[in-house]
Amino acid sequence: MPDVRDAWLSVCRWKCDFACARPRRSPPSSPSFEQVLEEALTRRDFLRWALGATLVLAAPAWLEGVAHAAPVGFTPVRLSREDRVTVPGGYVAQVLVRWGDPLFPDAPPFEPGRLRPEAQALQFGYNCDFVAFLPLPAGTPQAGAGLLWVNHEYTDPRRMFGHDPEGQPTRENVDTELAAHGGSVVEVRRGADGSWSVLRSAPFNRRVTGETLCLITGPAAGHEWLRTREDPTGTRVRGTLNNCAGGKTLWGTVLTCEENFHAYFANAGSLAPDDPRTRVHARYGIPRGASPRRWEIHHKRFDVSQEPNEPFRFGWVVEVDPSDPTSVPRKRTALGRFRHEGATVVVSRDGQVVVYSGDDDRFEYVYKFVSRERYRPGDRSQNLTLLDEGTLFVARFHPDGTGAWLPLVFGSGPLTPENGFHSQAEVLLNTRGAADSLGPTKMDRPEDIEANPVTGAVYVVCTNNTQRTPEQVDAANPRPRNRHGHVLEIFEEGGDHAATQFRWRPTGRWPDGGLPPKPSVVAVRHRAGRVVGK
Repeated sequence: MPDVRDAWLSVCRWKCDFACARPRRSPPSSPSFEQVLEEALTRRDFLRWALGATLVLAAPAWLEGVAHAAPVGFTPVRLSREDRVTVPGGYVAQVLVRWGDPLFPDAPPFEPGRLRPEAQALQFGYNCDFVAFLPLPAGTPQAGAGLLWVNHEYTDPRRMFGHDPEGQPTRENVDTELAAHGGSVVEVRRGADGSWSVLRSAPFNRRVTGETLCLITGPAAGHEWLRTREDPTGTRVRGTLNNCAGGKTLWGTVLTCEENFHAYFANAGSLAPDDPRTRVHARYGIPRGASPRRWEIHHKRFDVSQEPNEPFRFGWVVEVDPSDPTSVPRKRTALGRFRHEGATVVVSRDGQVVVYSGDDDRFEYVYKFVSRERYRPGDRSQNLTLLDEGTLFVARFHPDGTGAWLPLVFGSGPLTPENGFHSQAEVLLNTRGAADSLGPTKMDRPEDIEANPVTGAVYVVCTNNTQRTPEQVDAANPRPRNRHGHVLEIFEEGGDHAATQFRWRPTGRWPDGGLPPKPSVVAVRHRAGRVVGK
């Protein structure tokens, strides 16, 4: 069995550059979550909620199983540390597609030890995260065929190339890693025996990589901070990186989220201290010196001293149309720029599209976007523009169990030229800084946010906050160095996802010593047999 500690260190190194281990001073302008809960909760409240913790906390791990347990006799499997996929009786796990599998007729076979960028761009990418299934024909509820979109979040050069480049990757190493990032679209079909397979020569199959042309759309498109020597228009970007979680839209596209993009860039310290970009790059964690990956050695666009605006071109939600392999992915700036973890799409009572998303870092915030126009069933061309106009909000959790969505709108409150914001584009390019000024609630790494389609409740999953001190411990956050996080339940006012007020409550806490449950993508596996999806 591979060394578990070594495997996790490798994940932490290449996924986020050991973000949890780095000192992090929270923004001073807003109350921390533990302060809010200390005021909001009494010991009696906590005991009442804790009585139901076992059932409540089982929900994230067994959500699908619990939902179908009664009609199909689903029996959950026990927790296990074995290095294998375990499924309940009556279910089968199979390898569907693996890193390096050819996706096109002209794609070469996977050759470990002989990785090339040209081959990788035609093969299934590395390290799977978000997975979306879109039935074929579109709208079919129980289809025997469909399109699978899979995020390829990050690469591990040591495992890819059999050695650690030690800060000196070759140009071929870097280009191969770029080709392994992004996402894949593969057409899958179910056979008569119930098994699924990938159609290697399907016309829908596609790779989106770190070099694929993407368009920048929405209020920030064309802003001077998005312009580079390669793209003086500020509207065309090479590639998408660190694609973590995502979401599906009602009109058949997927949203893929750029999360830990900061670690790909270098030398932010080369900018003058009074350059306004210096402050923004620092707020987003762009390294002042060399990057962890050293891609800047071969690609000047990752070197801030050469291209000071390139980091602004990442950190967005990217919309991809899997049903059209000729379509160009679009970075939707109206949804804000931060370390996006998920983009859950719902519709308000009035038909506006709402997208929930979290900034997956310690002491960061929960956001939602509300479109200006309304969703029109059947009008796909109009729906494809919905995410370019609307209002972005950030959440403040009040001690009394109520909360408010604060609009991030230029000219509103402190978002004015006197405070360094000269347009809506700058509010979105510096979403973190704009949010700081409004005083939202600092959270313990708000990661996935999901809406219950039956009750309308919204669940915010906070991953952890290892910087919590013993003095900050409270009833709902019972550990110093909170490794396992917690879950909040939000009820929008009037049951309307577009509301600006809400109620909230904690759903419980993780059992002592337990690990936060994370869903697994059984069908997408590493060639060596380890599951790569989350």
